[in-house]
Amino acid sequence: MPVPAVPTSTTILVIGGGPAGAYTASALAREGFAVTLLEKEYFPRYHIGESMLPSCRPFLRFIGAEEKIVNHGFTVKVGAAVKLNQYKREGFVYSLGKNHLGLTHAQVRSEFDEILLRHAAESGVCVCEGVQVTGITFSSDDERRPVSAAWKSDVGSKGEVRFKWLVDASGRTGLMSSKYLKNRKFNQNLKNIAFWAYWTGTGTYEPGTRRENAPWFEALTDETGWSWFIPLHNGTVSVGVVLKEEVSRTKRSTVVGSDVNKTHYLTQLKLAPGVVRLLGTAELTGEIKSAGDYSYSASYYAGPNYRIAGDAGVHLAFANALSAASTIAASIRGQCTEAEAIAFHNSKTGTSYTRFLLVVLSIYRQINAQAAPVLSDIDEDNFDRAFDFLRPIIQGTADADQSMTEQTLQRTMDFCEHALGPTTPEMHAAVAGRVDPALLAHDGPIMDTKAAAALAGKDEEAKQVLWRVNARKAVNGIYDWEDNFQRENLRGLVVVLERGRLGLRRVGDSGAL
Repeated sequence: MPVPAVPTSTTILVIGGGPAGAYTASALAREGFAVTLLEKEYFPRYHIGESMLPSCRPFLRFIGAEEKIVNHGFTVKVGAAVKLNQYKREGFVYSLGKNHLGLTHAQVRSEFDEILLRHAAESGVCVCEGVQVTGITFSSDDERRPVSAAWKSDVGSKGEVRFKWLVDASGRTGLMSSKYLKNRKFNQNLKNIAFWAYWTGTGTYEPGTRRENAPWFEALTDETGWSWFIPLHNGTVSVGVVLKEEVSRTKRSTVVGSDVNKTHYLTQLKLAPGVVRLLGTAELTGEIKSAGDYSYSASYYAGPNYRIAGDAGVHLAFANALSAASTIAASIRGQCTEAEAIAFHNSKTGTSYTRFLLVVLSIYRQINAQAAPVLSDIDEDNFDRAFDFLRPIIQGTADADQSMTEQTLQRTMDFCEHALGPTTPEMHAAVAGRVDPALLAHDGPIMDTKAAAALAGKDEEAKQVLWRVNARKAVNGIYDWEDNFQRENLRGLVVVLERGRLGLRRVGDSGAL
């Protein structure tokens, strides 16, 4: 496919063709806006990360790409087995959503990402591959507002493209955040390194059951990290380990031999007995890959005529991309002021990031202290308040606000831990026959762990089910995207998810502003 020439001007410029960039560009082009996307590589290109969350299906549906992904042949993922505690059985999270349309996939990212980028082109985006943005120029009237980007191609040509709106989806490069805004901060608790490879001839999780061939995620027995086992449609299985960076460095220092990475990788896999059983007599193919697995955030994600989105997993990439597209469309269409659109994107992105990190930090807490009790005494009657406490801590501003205490963080994570508790559908069904059904309703009020335990009394199964149901309510945005994304009221505005009317509306209005 020939690469289009980079235009000299465009309404919206998107930097980066990964999931966030391709999604934002598709959403805006389908609204009739002129969109140009610059990607420094040529697709398909390799990228780690193969397991989609259920929320990705409705995201894809909105931009008309769901059918392409479903029909591609990726491995169907009915859910995921999660063994965070070696002293208990694994938990299982089913991918089914409303009307059983939540089934998702374990995808080969090079293929998945290329489908999305080609879909953007089919949606009307001018997609230019092999073109890297080298710098951004800001307005002489407002030094905060970007107006043009300098670029160079892999064949040596150079140029400049002017734009009215900028979406920075450059991922780890983070052009705006790192080079110009200088507001990116790394979460020191999640500075990890991953080692992974691909295997053939492995076993299958729970063959002959409704959980057959699900991915498996497991904490290492020495509580220093975790592992993954993800079957892919090309006949291979992605198997990896994730360790804290300093822990990995210490462990690798004791390794002798010529292939340190391979020895280190295989040694850590031995600490995941569930993965070892699934591997059986499988054969390792290819080399061991490794990469830093850092979590970072920014103090803000939007400013005058620019938005930042992406590089935190496909779920967050899509969520941030759709927020960017919605707020740009709203501002262009006069549905709100640009200041309001900026504030909305900052809040939406910060909230999404917090909810996701809440889950991740809770999981890591349990991985690193498996023998510790997980009971907590959260006394917040509205978990949104806990998010308000947690967001500044995750984003690195706790030192400036002494009210953000470590105790608050730990209590919040304790509560969230139960979202992946070791319950089964059969247990839920049995408990539903013994307790008030309203207690299990997903749209009911959130109970803290102490209140749930008091209601359950000596019924241990009921207690575990109530804990899980309530914990999942708190992170509902990850599991029930359609209800959460469209209805979440931020600063008096909600998203309008309707093609041709994408944007924002004020709470209480029946239509767009």
